[in-house]
Amino acid sequence: MVRKLFRASLAAGLSLLTAASFAQGSAKPITIISPNAAGGPNDLIARLIAPKMGELLGTNVIVDDRPSANGVVGTELVARAAPDGSVIAIGNSGTHAVNASLYKQLSYDPVRDFAPITELVSNGLVVVANPNFGANTIPELIALAKKGSRVNVAVAGATGELAGNAIKIMAKVNMTNIPYKGGAPATIAVLSGESDLTITVYATVIPHVKTGKLKALGVTSAKRLALMPDLPSIGEALEGYNVVMWYGLFAPARTPEATVRRYRDVVARILNVPEVRDRLIGEAYEIHGNTPEEFGALQRREVEMYRKIILESGMTRL
Repeated sequence: MVRKLFRASLAAGLSLLTAASFAQGSAKPITIISPNAAGGPNDLIARLIAPKMGELLGTNVIVDDRPSANGVVGTELVARAAPDGSVIAIGNSGTHAVNASLYKQLSYDPVRDFAPITELVSNGLVVVANPNFGANTIPELIALAKKGSRVNVAVAGATGELAGNAIKIMAKVNMTNIPYKGGAPATIAVLSGESDLTITVYATVIPHVKTGKLKALGVTSAKRLALMPDLPSIGEALEGYNVVMWYGLFAPARTPEATVRRYRDVVARILNVPEVRDRLIGEAYEIHGNTPEEFGALQRREVEMYRKIILESGMTRL
């Protein structure tokens, strides 16, 4: 009994010591810049981790939404911020991988101007179609396109468009991209039959799939979504296909390594808090919390992957 009490006291003491050590040197408030609109995935994830991050670091952590086209304005703001840990970004595969090739002259360098902290979460996009569309699976979609049938894809963002373009490249088929100003208008277009299908985030379309107003054909990640285990991944039909949206934290380049690692360690702990995990899993996210080195390597691979898709598909660059 004495030994058990001693071990419990030691564990509690170490926990307090760890929390105190995280808080040292973090007197300045921290601002997490979200480069997309309030209520979107970046904002949701940032606001979920910010309060607990503040508790562990012993300071205020504020989420500041700076929405703009493809997240350029807010991301550039962090790239130009002082490298002291007081301003960091919650970026995604769009702001920190796609934009590198999507823009002919981007105002920041997604790799050179940032220090990766950690990948927070990722998830595949869902391919959904109007119930009257003549394909119910990805193989049927490919077969339909190969017959020469016109397939209109409602696109509302670069990642969704690239996911569709990757299908076209790998399957050697043609589909027509129809641009819309946002995920909601694109989804409405498919609901009405104005477009045949769209490729977008789980949360946007799952209510319509559940009511039968849309049908799901596949998911763009290499693995099936835990919340939709019966929905095949596109990689099951096209070997090697894997397009996901990922979200992670970045500091300005030249931020001290000790600060970057302290933030990563704090966030890794937060991602294991049950209420945080449950919320993220409920939104169909896969949880990560990897090291800065692992996250940086992922980012560089994704920059090259999207560059190849953009160039091979002839996608319009901005």
